[in-house]
Amino acid sequence: MAGPAMRRQAVGVNVGGVMVGGGAPIVVQSMTNTDTADIEATVRQVMALARAGSEIVRITVDRDEAAAAVPIIRDRLAVLGYDVPLVGDFHYIGHKLLTDHPACAEALAK
Repeated sequence: MAGPAMRRQAVGVNVGGVMVGGGAPIVVQSMTNTDTADIEATVRQVMALARAGSEIVRITVDRDEAAAAVPIIRDRLAVLGYDVPLVGDFHYIGHKLLTDHPACAEALAK
């Protein structure tokens, strides 16, 4: 009978105050399925995920409108008392979006 698999040792990474990897406990993360440019819907979904136990939330950053929305989303969450780390899930042109929208990079934990 096989037992649980041994955890592979990895280097720990701090994601907005949440340690991932290394000897840290397993972390629950989720991803929104909203259009990130829809600020209100994304804020609502991030809050719901955080209330459900998600310790990190990923959001899609796939175009200029989404990148521009990220700092607004971060600010609204802060005003509402949610400090869950946001991680950008970039599609194809992440380097361009971060160059064109430096506030996006500043608002994300990773």
